[in-house]
Amino acid sequence: MSTLKTLLVIVGPTASGKTALAIEVAKKLQTEIISADSRQFYREMSIGTAKPTPEELDQAKHYFVDSHSIAENFSVGDFEKQGLELLETIFKRHDTAVMVGGSGLYIRAICEGFDELPSASAELRTKLNKDFEDRGIAYLQERLKQADPVYFERVDINNPQRIIRALEVFESTGVPFSAYHKSVVDERPFKSIKIGIDFPRELLYQRINQRVDDMVKQGLIEEAKALLPYRHLNALNTVGYSELFNYFDGKTDLESAISLIKQNTRRFAKRQLTWFRKDQDIKWLQAGSAGLSENALEYLSEL
Repeated sequence: MSTLKTLLVIVGPTASGKTALAIEVAKKLQTEIISADSRQFYREMSIGTAKPTPEELDQAKHYFVDSHSIAENFSVGDFEKQGLELLETIFKRHDTAVMVGGSGLYIRAICEGFDELPSASAELRTKLNKDFEDRGIAYLQERLKQADPVYFERVDINNPQRIIRALEVFESTGVPFSAYHKSVVDERPFKSIKIGIDFPRELLYQRINQRVDDMVKQGLIEEAKALLPYRHLNALNTVGYSELFNYFDGKTDLESAISLIKQNTRRFAKRQLTWFRKDQDIKWLQAGSAGLSENALEYLSEL
């Protein structure tokens, strides 16, 4: 193996078993884990974001889980800066670090860098938010599809704040949001090795449906109700919460809201896979196969 420090990145769609694999690998390597799941940063959101359990967190040191409040602004640029600083510290103690998550943009920021995005005027942001309130998310989705079809294929289109941010960039500069993804990779003082968990789609969707049912049993509805006063915050414009907010508003019944969470989560998983499939550096391992962590470590040792 190279003497260069190594970041082992474990990716895959939601409900694919990334957390369990990352913990198993980190324990065998006796190292620490950085979460690159942008929804798990927030302390107030636990059940709906499928955070590692307290028992899992006890097995390996995790960073960027419960690290921020939903009231804080925490951008991908902030994650890149703080993540690189953290890796520098981890690499003083270990030759290898593990990063795990399904947020492709955040993973790319650490591994390759991400151009700083231009800021938008308050007037433009207000106008786009008013468009969302008056005309709905489908209207914004169609605008993004026309303005930036590349990013449209990658973004969680059920997250209005992500769509609004992309439209802010396009309308402020005339340049698509996707164009700000670096064409030249920033040089890092470590090498990145990426492993993806490959799951048969039908089985993955079954796991997603079961996970949502489990979340409901664990108290997802009560968690969302407690967060209702904060629904205007960007962090809460996401699958699992927005559907329940509509239920609380009387726009739908509970059964339909839960069904929609499952549907939107399956769509989200599909978009995650679309993003990761375009990364030719990812080595895909078959989920459910015996010795998954051993296969990951073997691949790591070969490079």
